[in-house]
Amino acid sequence: MGAPVHGALLFFLLLVAGAAAAAQDAALREPTLPAAGSGAATGGGGAAAAAAVGVNSNSVLVALLDSHYTELAELVEKALLLQTLEDAVGKHNVTIFAPRNEALERDLDPEFKRFLLEPRNLRSLQALLLYHVLPARLPAGAWPAATHPTLSGEEVELAPAAAADGAGAAMRVGHAAVTRPDAVLRPDGVIHGIERLLVPRSVQEDFNRRRSLAAISAVLPTGAPEVDPRTHRLKKPAPPVLPGAPPVLPVWDAMAPGPSIAPAPAPGPGSGKHHFDGHSQVKDFIQTLLLYGGYNELADILVNLTSLATEMGRLVSEGYVLTVLAPNDEAMARLTTDQLSEPGSPENILYYHMIPEYQTEESMYNAVRRFGKVRYDTLRLPHKVVAREADGSVKFGQGEGSAYLFDPDIYTDGRISVQGIDAVLFAPDDKDATQTADPNRKPPAITAHKKKIKEKLRRGKLMEASCRIAGFFGQRLRFTSCQ
Repeated sequence: MGAPVHGALLFFLLLVAGAAAAAQDAALREPTLPAAGSGAATGGGGAAAAAAVGVNSNSVLVALLDSHYTELAELVEKALLLQTLEDAVGKHNVTIFAPRNEALERDLDPEFKRFLLEPRNLRSLQALLLYHVLPARLPAGAWPAATHPTLSGEEVELAPAAAADGAGAAMRVGHAAVTRPDAVLRPDGVIHGIERLLVPRSVQEDFNRRRSLAAISAVLPTGAPEVDPRTHRLKKPAPPVLPGAPPVLPVWDAMAPGPSIAPAPAPGPGSGKHHFDGHSQVKDFIQTLLLYGGYNELADILVNLTSLATEMGRLVSEGYVLTVLAPNDEAMARLTTDQLSEPGSPENILYYHMIPEYQTEESMYNAVRRFGKVRYDTLRLPHKVVAREADGSVKFGQGEGSAYLFDPDIYTDGRISVQGIDAVLFAPDDKDATQTADPNRKPPAITAHKKKIKEKLRRGKLMEASCRIAGFFGQRLRFTSCQ
């Protein structure tokens, strides 16, 4: 009896297997239903593109691609946003603001349009187009008065229609008016026609930054080869100079071309290493001259008659120091017209009164007391000005054209030192050099800090008298102290 039961069970299993195979075969032979939107594939190019991305034929995205807003549709395809918009339509409804074709063809700035169509600016183009899409369906009847986020991440301001002066004011989105509200209505979205393109702030900033020279320069700009004024050969770029370090070149090489080239030379090109505000310091010392009184003529020559004030400011800015021997107004008044009328004469005269060192009245007096006679360089190369001690003060120059240090330390700021003198100094070989000192003048009184050396000064006067007596007998040169 067990054999019939076993056979029946085997027969039942064979029937079940045969039924399953027949059902699978029928399923394979059943025709496949067309995909959504494939029926419109024989229509326009916009419907074909929508079918390629798998969007329903009744979608607002297909309506945009098939609408008369062809310029916007082309930009969407160039920006590779079809897949992004398809995902947005699949997740929620959308509202699209479509600028008219004329706004994109003729009204748009050609340079801005060229910027958008450059391949490297693809992200800016995508941000611009997504700024025209809202992740919500907002027909004209439900137009809010508020800011609304866009698919680009930035917000846009919406303003509803309102009555103004008896006429209805159009709805607005940003700075653009809605010219065709509800131009296209679909279940998953709506398209509104607007008068102009909406440009978000991020795209504006990208467009403004396109002119950055650091981003577009292929070769870094380099200066022209420099000539070493000492060797007159091309020199290699000098190592950077630390702030506050003394200049590498002597002051005469840093000066502008001299009076032989132009009566009032313009300042020469600077080195760019402006560690000090020299122009402000020169302005301060000229203002000090005017407030001090008695030095207006010198200030007028520095500022108006020549360009030496600007030249001094440039030199001080580059780290050089100057000591100015400033003749007072009485000394400048003794100058003749011929001495100032020749081309370059004012510059030559003032250059001879500028020492490329920082000296105060105390430092110069100590030097002449220690060494007897000191020769200071001047900006009028190669001439030097001689300084010696006389009557408890410092005396500059030789013979009748000498000048006493009359007003000490008129201005001292660590870079510029101004010392007042009572006569105009001339270089030894000046053909126009004449006596400008007052023959009846007296040496300046001994200041308080020199009282300690009165005895030495008296000794000096006795020595002077002895040398004069020895000169009458022809024996002056035999005494070294009288030479």
